[in-house]
Amino acid sequence: MSDLVSDTAMVMAAGMGKRMRPLTASQPKPLVRVAGKPLIDHTLDRLAEAGVHKAVVNVHYLADALEAHLAERPVPAVTISDEREELLETGGGMVKAKNLLPDPFFCLNSDNIWLDGPQNAFADLSRRWDPETMDALLLVVPHSRAMNFTGHGDFHLDGAGRVTRRTAHRIAPFIYTGIQIVSHRLLRDAKAEKFSTNILWNRAAGEGRLFAAPFTGQWFEVGTPEAIAPTEAALQHG
Repeated sequence: MSDLVSDTAMVMAAGMGKRMRPLTASQPKPLVRVAGKPLIDHTLDRLAEAGVHKAVVNVHYLADALEAHLAERPVPAVTISDEREELLETGGGMVKAKNLLPDPFFCLNSDNIWLDGPQNAFADLSRRWDPETMDALLLVVPHSRAMNFTGHGDFHLDGAGRVTRRTAHRIAPFIYTGIQIVSHRLLRDAKAEKFSTNILWNRAAGEGRLFAAPFTGQWFEVGTPEAIAPTEAALQHG
C-alpha cells in the first residue's frame, strides 16, 4: 500500500515468555494459540492485510519450532534474525537486524492483538510519521481502549505528540501497544549487545525526537494465560 512509510516490519519474537508459563514450558510464546491461531500469526496476518510485505523475525527461545512454523507462511516474506547464541533484548535485537531493515521500518511485538479503528494501525502511524523531526513514533492507546491492562500507563503526550514518561506514584494516560516506526537514526552508535530500547527512547526523548500517536482501535494485553479467555471472548464480538 502506497500510504505506508515502509514495506518491512521487525517482529520481536525472541523472548523467553516467562509470564506466559506454563504454556511456554514446551513452546515459544509466539506459538501460544489465541482464538485458534498462534499469537505471531495474528501479528503477521495484520501486517499482510495492511500491505507490509516483508518481516524480519528474531528468534532465541525454542527457535527451531518457531522457525519451522514461519517457514510455512508465504506472506509476509519472513527473514530470520538468529539470536540463538545470545538473547539481545529489544534494543540489541533491532541493532543486530539493522542491515536487514530499511529506513524507516515498523517494529512490533509478536504477541500483539488488536482491532483496528477507522484506519489500520500502520496507516495511522504512517500518516503521522515525519522523518525530519522523529527518531521513533510509538503507537499508544488510552486506558479505555486497552483490554486486560492493569498497570499505571507509560507515557504523557504534549500537543505535538512528543513523549514524556510516567513519573513515580502517578498514572499516565497512554500505554505503549508494542508497535512503532523506527528510524535508523534511533539506532545510531548502538551495538548488537543486550540492552533495552528504553535506552534509545530516553535519548530520543531528551532530544525532542520521540513521538507517539494515539491508536483509534482496541488493543489487547495478552501477557499471561489468564488474559487469553477474555481476549477470545472480545474477539468473537469484534
